[in-house]
Amino acid sequence: MMFEQIATGGCQSYLLGCAETCAAALIDPEVSQVDRYIALAARNGLRIRYVIDTHTHADHFSATRELARQLEVPTVMHRASPAPGVDLRVDDGEMLIVGRLRLHVLHTPGHTSDSMCLVADDRVFTGDTLLIGATGRTDLPTGDPEALYDSLFNHLLRLDPALKVYPAHDYKGGAFSTIGAEAASNPRLLKQDRVAFIAMMRNLNLTMPTHITEALRTNMSGGKTVEQMLAEAAATVPFMSLEELKARVDASDGNLIVLDVRERDAYEEGHIAGAHLLPRGQLELRVNQELPDPTQRILTYCELGRISTLAAATLRTMGFQRAVALDGGIMAWREAGYPLVRER
Repeated sequence: MMFEQIATGGCQSYLLGCAETCAAALIDPEVSQVDRYIALAARNGLRIRYVIDTHTHADHFSATRELARQLEVPTVMHRASPAPGVDLRVDDGEMLIVGRLRLHVLHTPGHTSDSMCLVADDRVFTGDTLLIGATGRTDLPTGDPEALYDSLFNHLLRLDPALKVYPAHDYKGGAFSTIGAEAASNPRLLKQDRVAFIAMMRNLNLTMPTHITEALRTNMSGGKTVEQMLAEAAATVPFMSLEELKARVDASDGNLIVLDVRERDAYEEGHIAGAHLLPRGQLELRVNQELPDPTQRILTYCELGRISTLAAATLRTMGFQRAVALDGGIMAWREAGYPLVRER
């Protein structure tokens, strides 16, 4: 087996491949690492055949759809997954064939209703069902402490004690554990009484994951994250530097329309000399009146450079092919010591 473990903060992804056939599978990929996964597969001479999510993630954004699109391979999840567009839905007792490798599906609901583990020859990919020194939480949507008890004590812990445990998350720097080691020392597994385990899980009082609402929305619906939308917008528009804009403002360049796409109160607190106010929320409704010439060169700016990037991309979509965005936004302009015009 060819094997790579990729950490993104506390998130863990796994690339495993068959050395004989060069077929590979990627488990629990995270969206910021798309290029890295592809590069690792190429470096190892592997062809990714499946991209797999062990469950619907709530604390990070899955890369399965993006990788599936780029690589033209199927996404794989348990049949209970609410995510749309899953190409291959698998169930307990089934198996994925990756060259000479076999990945056996073990349905382990509890952390989520669609949680599953994947058992290979000498290891098990446990998703968020079993972590190193902990278990998955059960207080997120579709979590169920009673189901988690059954998944752990009646299924996972009955596997070979020597199996290596590779979870989808680890925040303490552990690479892997084993079924036997977790059964012997995992604090949550020491509560073997069903009632005591369920009571413990219901009273953990854990903090909510960062981006939980956005992560669940995108992972469950197939929608886009804000970062994806920004990245796509940034790929379709050019940018202008602070220095270039400053020179053009000083020269009173009449061939450039500067648009402030913030709200009016922010504009009145301080804007670039000569800038016109056109808030991003009104752009589509007012564009014909405010920008009658689609051949005009237009620069958009906002506070941080994010909303203005979306605005410039929207303008280009609408036919304003010379729309550009300011690199850095007015915050960077302010920090550079460049002047602002105040109206109050």
